[in-house]
Amino acid sequence: MAEPGSGDKKEPAPADKEETAPAPKKRRLAGGERYVPPPRKLSTGVSFGAEHFAETSYYFEGGLRKVRPYYFDFRTYCKGRWVGRSLLHVFSTEFRAQPIDYYRAAARAGRLRLNEEPVRDLDVVLKNNDFLRNTVHRHEPPVTAQPIQILAEDKEVVVVDKPSSLPVHPCGRFRHNTVIFILGKEHNLKELHTIHRLDRLTSGVLMFAKTVEVSKRIDEQIRERQLEKEYVCRVVGEFPEHEVVCEEPILVVSYKVGVCRVDPKGKFCQTIFQRLSYNGKSSVVKCLPRTGRTHQIRVHLQYLGHPILNDPIYNMDAWGPERGKGGKVDKTDEDLLKALVEEHRSKQSLDILGVSEEDLSSSAENKDCGDPSDCMKPVQADPVTACPFDSNANLEMLDKSKELSSSETQNGQTGEKGSEEKDPLCLECRITRRDPSPKELVMYLHALRYKGAEFEYCSKMPQWAMEDWEE
Repeated sequence: MAEPGSGDKKEPAPADKEETAPAPKKRRLAGGERYVPPPRKLSTGVSFGAEHFAETSYYFEGGLRKVRPYYFDFRTYCKGRWVGRSLLHVFSTEFRAQPIDYYRAAARAGRLRLNEEPVRDLDVVLKNNDFLRNTVHRHEPPVTAQPIQILAEDKEVVVVDKPSSLPVHPCGRFRHNTVIFILGKEHNLKELHTIHRLDRLTSGVLMFAKTVEVSKRIDEQIRERQLEKEYVCRVVGEFPEHEVVCEEPILVVSYKVGVCRVDPKGKFCQTIFQRLSYNGKSSVVKCLPRTGRTHQIRVHLQYLGHPILNDPIYNMDAWGPERGKGGKVDKTDEDLLKALVEEHRSKQSLDILGVSEEDLSSSAENKDCGDPSDCMKPVQADPVTACPFDSNANLEMLDKSKELSSSETQNGQTGEKGSEEKDPLCLECRITRRDPSPKELVMYLHALRYKGAEFEYCSKMPQWAMEDWEE
């Protein structure tokens, strides 16, 4: 069950284990027939291992944790709607973030594989169970350099104080810059089971189970509403002194951008608010969510007219003069999303939303960023600022540098050597993005306390929640 603010969408964990290549088998084929091996049984489990952690490394700069670019294999089986269509048609209609010349160049460079055989002709017609592999040069957005503090650890659980800006698990453009990967790489904490989630921009108490049994036991407490959750936030204006209970239903507007709003057609939810302090401009508010809807606390505060002070979604001009107070929005959902995106695009802060230009240019919206229909999409640069793609010139550069062949590992991924070089086929390598400031990566919403039938874990009150704090 998603916790309030859990707007992050999970990448299947791990893709490398879930979608393993089919084992080739020999059989007699009719003339011109292309054999497709049967799919292998997918592995279950949630663990990431040493081979995943070794894909790249971190470095720190300007208060940010950054990931060195690395080669990565997106893998997927042929989707039902692709059967009978050519690869060229699929790429040109469903993966338009890259120009078709990119895919031609990627095929000529050996980066597109069908049933583990290099794709030589994009006109090949796809069949059911075809296994596709797309090797890309992957770039991840930076996150805050603030370390993950371990609050408690025993044989059953690990409890951490999650910094703002860190996704809990791989999702979208984030893989190594996630809590799961940092705990595995820097604290040797592996095979952790997610009990609950926090939104990427929300900080605070985050629990992991070390075994399936513990995870199931705590999940049962969550289902039976035995888990008490307490958050603290700083909101706009003077919040009422008396206790406020909000029970407005919440509807998801966009899974891709991660936007919700109050709507009668939404799901029931309840949040109890109590003001802790007021400094003349903003208030610190304690939040007790009784249900766990996406962005519940943030949406209810917006509805009450007191959005979180620096909320990059629910305290934006795009909502109109009242900024969504009372559920009043003078736009259609489509126009609202466009306005939000344009507002962030003008500030060069799309990464704060957790989306990028290529996410926005894809043709179909999926509810889960781990949806396999997005698996073949490589990370690319902003098409407005990137240079035109010249497949012949870029392939010539590739032939000279021998980057992929010299640094590729057995799994088609690279370590330190390859990550230090620029990739001729990668548009992201050819532009410079503005880094967010550490301050931009902090939202004033913090999970302060989690209490169950047999446990209680607390973190320290964040600096911005102190009574005498001023921005």
